[in-house]
Amino acid sequence: MKIIITGATGFLGTALCQSLEKQGHELVRLNSKNCDLRYQDALNPFNEKRYDQIYHLAAWTQAGDFCIHHPGEQWIINQQINTNVLAWWQKHQPQAKMICMGTSCAYDPDLELVEKNYLVGKPIESLFTYAMTKRMLYAGLLALNKQFGLQYLCLVPSTLYGAGYHTDGRQMHFIFDLIRKIIRGKINGEPVILWGDGYQRRELVFINDFIKIMLYLAEHCHNEIINIGAGEEFTIRHFAQQISEHVGYDYEAIEFDTARYVGAKSKCLEIQKLRELMPNLNLTPIENGLGETINWFWSKKENFIK
Repeated sequence: MKIIITGATGFLGTALCQSLEKQGHELVRLNSKNCDLRYQDALNPFNEKRYDQIYHLAAWTQAGDFCIHHPGEQWIINQQINTNVLAWWQKHQPQAKMICMGTSCAYDPDLELVEKNYLVGKPIESLFTYAMTKRMLYAGLLALNKQFGLQYLCLVPSTLYGAGYHTDGRQMHFIFDLIRKIIRGKINGEPVILWGDGYQRRELVFINDFIKIMLYLAEHCHNEIINIGAGEEFTIRHFAQQISEHVGYDYEAIEFDTARYVGAKSKCLEIQKLRELMPNLNLTPIENGLGETINWFWSKKENFIK
């Protein structure tokens, strides 16, 4: 197949492209340097070739408290990106199937995190703007399918983890930040201070599992929104203890700063729909995936150990 991917050099995009390339597909990899999707004509160079699939992974965001400090920019930039991609799809690539990423933070934390509630209620305040841009992206998929019959798939992932994450100084998702801090504590002897009381709970999905699930659903499921999670969550303290044991750091030395931003207290997706679509779903055990991730980070420690 001929496939075009936005956000192709990100954590998910890189892993996806590697898998698609192994399968023999013809890929066009887009990123912010070779295709600035904020501009309406950014995709014009690709108008004439017919694509079978479009993976839209690009989004303007970072982990941590980034969303708190950039709500206006997030609204404008992500709306520009999503509108331009959807408009190009409808006008120039209506034969292609669009596979988009939603976000678990679009759910109202007071409701069950099940697909029927994706557009219901109010997302958490600290992530409100980014969450609403993802809801608008899904609304766009629904609208274009309804009027023009375009085919889509919207996937809502839990936090992804695994080898290949960035180590260039940008804010990291919590699990990578935990690994970085504890490795720095082990090597440099500096204090390990984690945000919150450590009892906030999180769900993780191993990147290799996510790619397999994504590719299966892209082939077999049409015009659906589907959660992709592990179906279980653990406390930050649990993750920190596992990481500490793996790298040989004293877990009891970790400090918790309850004044810092922690986001949602709990975030575990309901994955009954996924299990019905993939009854033989078999996910990587957290201890195995986490061990592989820690080992990869350790091999890259020169990037963040001074």
